[in-house]
Amino acid sequence: MKYLGLDLGSRTLGIATSDSTGLIASSYQVIRHQEEYARLVREVCSLVEELKIDAIVLGFPKNMNNSIGPKGELSLKFKSELEKVLSIPIYLQDERLSTKSATDMLISADVSRKGRKKVVDGVAAAIILQTYLDKERK
Repeated sequence: MKYLGLDLGSRTLGIATSDSTGLIASSYQVIRHQEEYARLVREVCSLVEELKIDAIVLGFPKNMNNSIGPKGELSLKFKSELEKVLSIPIYLQDERLSTKSATDMLISADVSRKGRKKVVDGVAAAIILQTYLDKERK
């Protein structure tokens, strides 16, 4: 089963894919946007078709107290929009601290600040997807 991992931000959409066995997640790309969510839905649909994706894992940002804030509501709305046009499962994965983990990982790999800015959301999407894949394997 092949998965697509998504990290929806206010200006970027980080994208990760799994291998065909659904064991390993890797960063795929980052799409920049100006809150053009209809365009993002179309681009995700194209990727699903092109990469033969079986399911999507969407990062679900919750507050540290487990409540759902504005960014969490945005993820729920984006999930709903994807479900209107796709017939594959879309799972939510708690993404608290995924961007911080991605940033820390890139810093420890000595990636420059400018370099981190370009890839951090893709790495965060890979962390979100890998967390989901690991959870499902247990």
